[in-house]
Amino acid sequence: MDKLAIHGGPPTRAKDNFLIFGAPHIEQDEIDEVVDSLQTGWIGTGPKVHRFEKQFREYKGSSHAIAVNSCTAALHLAMIALGIGEGDEVITTPLTFCATINSIIHCGATPVLADCSMESYNIDPREIEKKINSKTKAILPVHFAGNVCDMDEITSLCRLYDLLLIEDCAHAIESTYKGQKAGTFGDIGCFSFYVTKNVVTGEGGMVITEDEKIAERVMMLALHGMSKHAWKRFSDEGYKHYQVIHPGFKYNMMDIQAALGIHQLKKVDTYHEKRQRIWQRYNDAFSDLPVILPADSSGDSTHAYHLYTVLLNSEKLSRYNRDYILDALTAENIGIGVHYMPVFTHPFYRKSFNWQADDFPNAQFIGDRTLSLPISPSLTDDDVEDVIQAFRKVITTLH
Repeated sequence: MDKLAIHGGPPTRAKDNFLIFGAPHIEQDEIDEVVDSLQTGWIGTGPKVHRFEKQFREYKGSSHAIAVNSCTAALHLAMIALGIGEGDEVITTPLTFCATINSIIHCGATPVLADCSMESYNIDPREIEKKINSKTKAILPVHFAGNVCDMDEITSLCRLYDLLLIEDCAHAIESTYKGQKAGTFGDIGCFSFYVTKNVVTGEGGMVITEDEKIAERVMMLALHGMSKHAWKRFSDEGYKHYQVIHPGFKYNMMDIQAALGIHQLKKVDTYHEKRQRIWQRYNDAFSDLPVILPADSSGDSTHAYHLYTVLLNSEKLSRYNRDYILDALTAENIGIGVHYMPVFTHPFYRKSFNWQADDFPNAQFIGDRTLSLPISPSLTDDDVEDVIQAFRKVITTLH
């Protein structure tokens, strides 16, 4: 059957005006800063990376911040810097991007999944405690969609069982929990500046920590395992000889990326307010539909509003499953996402770790029904209205 025939009539947006999911909001000051990098010749790691690190350190109130080329790199470096390796287990959530799991595997450790909460979609501390054993080395919570996990319970578990704590803050740059900023609860916080994130550098990430020795080790590992002076060896302070003290990685950020981040971070609060307004418009527009609206944070915490995820009420939508609705929305020329297909559904992980869907009923329930609608600060009022009209059109027709 023609997908358009499902709901009838012309699509909400013209095909040549497809609304890209998660399109970044890039303004002239970012463009000028990138051009300046090209003109000065500082394209690789240089003064703008260090400027961005300083700004992010001040924004988070952390003692150390090391810019890297992705959040995946940040997570991998965090594992190695904390000594996590073969024989260790790291507990994390099944409702996350594969990078969270891969970072554990790449350092030789074993990922262990604890089911998520049906209220917040975050990892459930009660499920974490069930998975702790003598091999458990760390807990790796993911602040899903920008809503911070129950850090009181998670930090208590870390203290009780003497476990390391690494926060995956890919969605949670602006997020706070009871007044404390995401990424500052544990040993290391890891952030993403990917093109769809709330602060954009194209590709990019950040590691923050209060521990100077951990920070130095992360910096060393991020650039081939060279001594810390290697980051300044081409500066105007005079040539610095370097020494390789560990077989490290090529994970450093470039100035051309930091040029974007410097200005993106200045606007983080403005963009956050815009996403919050879009979130509320969606909530108001969809309150009568057969969907479960996304959970907001509690009154004493701050949600980053990185993703707007809805759960479809499969019973009321009869035979139309989530993927059918994804196709219908795409036919309306609205970009959508899925966050996430639980990691245990992917063939490699299922085969490698014998993970079964029945072991994680909440994550399976969410993964079968979830879809994400655009919530970028680049959206105009008309764009938001198009999303609302398209979603209502599809859901009300299929209901």
